[in-house]
Amino acid sequence: MKRFAKTSIACVALSIAAVTGHAADSSDPIVIPIHNWSSQIVMSNVVGQIFEAAGNNVEYVTTDSQAVYESVRTGDVALELEVWEGAFGASFRAALEKGGLHDAGDHDAVTREDWWYPMWTKEACPGLPSWEALNACADKFATAETGDKGRYLDGPVDWLKHGQERVAALDMNFVVVNAGSAAALWAEIGAAEADKRPVVVFNWTPNFAEAVWPGEFVEFPAWEEGCDKDPAVGPNPDALFDCGNPAEGYLKKAAWDGMKDKWPNAYCVLQNISFTNPQIAEMAKLVDTDELEPEEAATEWLEANQEAVVAPWVQACAS
Repeated sequence: MKRFAKTSIACVALSIAAVTGHAADSSDPIVIPIHNWSSQIVMSNVVGQIFEAAGNNVEYVTTDSQAVYESVRTGDVALELEVWEGAFGASFRAALEKGGLHDAGDHDAVTREDWWYPMWTKEACPGLPSWEALNACADKFATAETGDKGRYLDGPVDWLKHGQERVAALDMNFVVVNAGSAAALWAEIGAAEADKRPVVVFNWTPNFAEAVWPGEFVEFPAWEEGCDKDPAVGPNPDALFDCGNPAEGYLKKAAWDGMKDKWPNAYCVLQNISFTNPQIAEMAKLVDTDELEPEEAATEWLEANQEAVVAPWVQACAS
């Protein structure tokens, strides 16, 4: 980070305790979990650098994106910065019921996570975005791997997107294949772009891909609360996951209950942090398109946003 940018953040951040009368933060490291998609990694480094500028010690640990809520609950990590409703809502709610962590507030971003296709796919299957039309066009997505069935490339297994359960619940003529990483999803779209081969993959917003490859989400039966728990909810009375993910999902922050007492100043800043869709997409772009390392991307993002975006988050704790 440029010296003037880091100094500016630090000057504001270090004033919090003096103005509010908060106790000093513990010198123990604030442990921040890292997952396997770019925006979360960059965001974690952005927030970590803000904490460090205020004098906190920070440690990053690679953590499973579902198991992390148990880690937050027990205090092994201090927080989670990207609680996506569609992917992680169930794990988050289960941890909330056990106790030990809490909802630390929503980001401004609105999320969606579901089956997705680039616009050229619509030429081969003009009834899209209807899921029934997609199913009728399943042969257009067939590969040597899937025979006469269509291929749907889902996210990594640990994202628990329940693609196979949805295929079974809606009796779809598709085979679900899990990608090994987010990068594998982008590679699939990029490889299909040259000859405009029809593809359907797991995707989400916000991320950089929507600016690179215009596309649409498949429209499944609309999400209803309980679709993942009660077979009676949704069109198939005998199955779970027979509806799409929330079309306007939340993106939350979670925190260990002990964070507010152990690191009160950092916790105050965490409560005020709220990223937008464009900000998150830009974080991902810096890594996935501009090919910066996550730490460098975080530094660059802070240089561009510390005055207008970051400083008010920190200053709010000094009022």
